[in-house]
Amino acid sequence: MDILLIGSTSSFMRFMVDKLNKEGHRIFHLTKEKNTSHGYRKVFETYRFNYDNECIGEVFQSVKPDVVIFMGAYDLNFGWVKSRNESVTYTSGLMNIIMSFSALNKGRFIYLSSEEVFQKSYSASIDETEQRVVLDRKGQAVAMGEEICLNYRELLGIDAVVLRLDHMYAIPEDRREVNNLCAKLCMDAIDIKEISINKNVEHSFLYVSDAVEFVYKIVEAQTHKQNVYHISSMEPVTEEWIAEQIQKQLGNDISIVDNSSIERYSVNLSATAFDEEFGIKIFHKPDSVILKMAPYLKKHESEFSRVTGKPRNFWEELKKGNRKFLAVMAPFLENLVAFVPFFMMNNRAVGSQYFANLDFYLLYVLLFAIVYGQQQAIFSSLLAVSGYIFRQMYQRSGFDVILDYNTYVWIAQLLILGLVVGYMRDQLKTVQEEEAYEIGYLTNQLDDISDINVSNVRVKEMLSDQVINQNDSLGKIYEITSSLDRDEPEEILFHAAEVLSELTSSEDVAVYRVANRSYARLFSSTSDKARGLGNSINYQKMEEMYDRLQKEEVYINRNMNKEYPLMANAIYSDREMQLIIMIWGIPWEKMTLGQANMLTIAGYLIQNAVVRANRYMSALEEQRYIHGTKILEESAFTALVSAYLGARNKNLTECALLLVEAIHEMSEAEVSDKLNHMMRQSDYLGRLKDGKLYALLANTDSASAEIVKKRFLEAGFSSEIREEVVA
Repeated sequence: MDILLIGSTSSFMRFMVDKLNKEGHRIFHLTKEKNTSHGYRKVFETYRFNYDNECIGEVFQSVKPDVVIFMGAYDLNFGWVKSRNESVTYTSGLMNIIMSFSALNKGRFIYLSSEEVFQKSYSASIDETEQRVVLDRKGQAVAMGEEICLNYRELLGIDAVVLRLDHMYAIPEDRREVNNLCAKLCMDAIDIKEISINKNVEHSFLYVSDAVEFVYKIVEAQTHKQNVYHISSMEPVTEEWIAEQIQKQLGNDISIVDNSSIERYSVNLSATAFDEEFGIKIFHKPDSVILKMAPYLKKHESEFSRVTGKPRNFWEELKKGNRKFLAVMAPFLENLVAFVPFFMMNNRAVGSQYFANLDFYLLYVLLFAIVYGQQQAIFSSLLAVSGYIFRQMYQRSGFDVILDYNTYVWIAQLLILGLVVGYMRDQLKTVQEEEAYEIGYLTNQLDDISDINVSNVRVKEMLSDQVINQNDSLGKIYEITSSLDRDEPEEILFHAAEVLSELTSSEDVAVYRVANRSYARLFSSTSDKARGLGNSINYQKMEEMYDRLQKEEVYINRNMNKEYPLMANAIYSDREMQLIIMIWGIPWEKMTLGQANMLTIAGYLIQNAVVRANRYMSALEEQRYIHGTKILEESAFTALVSAYLGARNKNLTECALLLVEAIHEMSEAEVSDKLNHMMRQSDYLGRLKDGKLYALLANTDSASAEIVKKRFLEAGFSSEIREEVVA
């Protein structure tokens, strides 16, 4: 399936990408993050747009996803610091996304909510029918997102599902993810050596990898009974218990302080409905996760500490508090310092023959107007006027200077030039900034076009590889399996093991033929590893595998249980299990839904060949056996022996050919009855060209054949091993 994930990069997103990729789905990622260095190698394509951008509709039309997963309450693109603005952005973005999705008229939309829509204490576990209670902006936005999805489901008939994850937590990958209770308490212990708790508060914690498994059950489900599900571990623990686990990991120097302000506070979601429909099994308990989380956060304390920039002394506090003030005051200080040499030069130039007509104050004002703009031009003009008046007062009184007409002309000239030059400089800087912004915008557009081109090239190469190397295509599968139609009926199942080995790129394939409702016997195999379960297995006792095969589904050994094959499939005929295909030696990354589908298709094609062979054998039943016996006539038995010995030469099976002679004279019917009672269903009796009677023992080596020889001797038959085929 094509699956579109919408949300920020995070540990939750990483686990989700790994799970979907492992199952063989094609993944697309939509995020608001502009930093292209954050991405996932296993994602087919990443789109970086704001959620309310008009391009979102084009993204959906391009991807045409079968499933959309909106991270919602767990999308770290929303910081919720400015909660009012974030709530508006959140709801408008979700509206744009779900409108774009509804235009496709296909697929499923999964909205991830959290326990934050219940913000009061409850005496019992909360089921899906409970009325929401939200007090803060984030909770209101998340609850509004639920309503938007459910309303669109009702109005437009889209398949929208709301999943509320109960207190999901993870080992943080960056400081943004120190947002769950376990991580916060760990960082409190590391930062201030103190954990402040309320021992009357309890919650059920859900680890991120478990949450991903449960979300995937909704992804792959064909149908679902409800529109809203609660997903929870349903194993509440108190804050005091969490603090004690952290204290065990970080040392007894960590103090636990009880700041209980309420008698009891409990918000625990009930996942009963989800458990009854899909099943819930928790693999990660809080104590086992804290065992890893606390030492990890301690080791990377500098990356996750929330005590950032804490002043250690007066000078550091002064430096931190005045850094911005000094940055603003620096041009004014520079202006004051520069005024001193210009004031001195102006005083020296007054009586000079060469510099008397040179106005140093005008140069001073123009210099700062050009460098800093209009603001510093005004300030430098004020300083220059002050210096001019002060110099004139050497020879005249201040009153005379102020009343002098030339003084005002000079001041006007200074201010006009300074303001005009400063204004022009500011305008020029504005134009340059606008041009730089436009260049940056166009550069980003060019980068986007380059990324799209790279993506197109990658898609083209991928499609080219699919055309050239069609190992997994239906055409290639049919081409390989259709070679079974050219085999003799006796050779089909031997060749089937080779065909499956080629299709799955595995050297370890076994084909078991079902003997009865409990046991299956090995028919052919491609390696010693494939024969590891033995010549006969009680497949009903292999419950984990049998449950899947009984449902006519492919079994995938996700737990890597050594007692089971990595993949298995059953071939049915007339609703009865006929064959069991088992495969080992498959790389972990290929144990996917796509590989399972390929094995299913191959199984059906092999089934068709086997059914045709069985019908052919049934039609020739009377011609194959000597009348009144279960002894194969010469041509049929010769073909069967040739098939078995040919398969043995290819290391596909083991067999032994015994020449059997009756010690006392008996009729063929008596020989047939006695010998058939001592042989398995997979063994055969027949005559070859020399007219003598032979027994073909399937999956039997020389050592095992000796046991059969003794059994024959006790019944009145002598026998010896014959390795050659009598032509």
